[in-house]
Amino acid sequence: MKQRALLLIFSAAMFIFQPAHAVDLANRLGVGYSNQLSEDLPAMTARYYPNSSTGMSLALGVNTENNNSRFGVLAKLYRIIFTEKNMNFYIGGGAGLLSVEKIPTGGTTFENQSGFELLGFVGGEFFFSGLESLGFTFEAGVGIRSDSNGTLFRTIGDHPFRGGMIFYF
Repeated sequence: MKQRALLLIFSAAMFIFQPAHAVDLANRLGVGYSNQLSEDLPAMTARYYPNSSTGMSLALGVNTENNNSRFGVLAKLYRIIFTEKNMNFYIGGGAGLLSVEKIPTGGTTFENQSGFELLGFVGGEFFFSGLESLGFTFEAGVGIRSDSNGTLFRTIGDHPFRGGMIFYF
């Protein structure tokens, strides 16, 4: 009985998952979300590829919560270095501005801490076969953040739910 069920599942998968070529994103604009700032701040993201190997994005995140407000903007550049079926691998860099309201170390009142971030990363964008307008991204790399509270070096490992989901027009 188990063998029949496995054979049925395998047969169905062969018809559902059909081979496809790498997704060409030239001249396509995508919108979606990401959460890639050093602060946990979900952002609306726009991504554009002027040609088949180079892309750029802009992410904007805002939270106006009392005594915990946060604002961030992050611009990134991408260079596709390798393509697979339904996946594009890229390298890139980013720069952003960040403003966070919190109590500094040893303090008692909320203060605004503003600064910048720089990122270097490798990543990928995955597309389901038959659904080439919806991309799921993941990235890994290094970053530096400098604000009024000091400088922070960090490693980056963003899975698809943090890296983002982009719908291309």
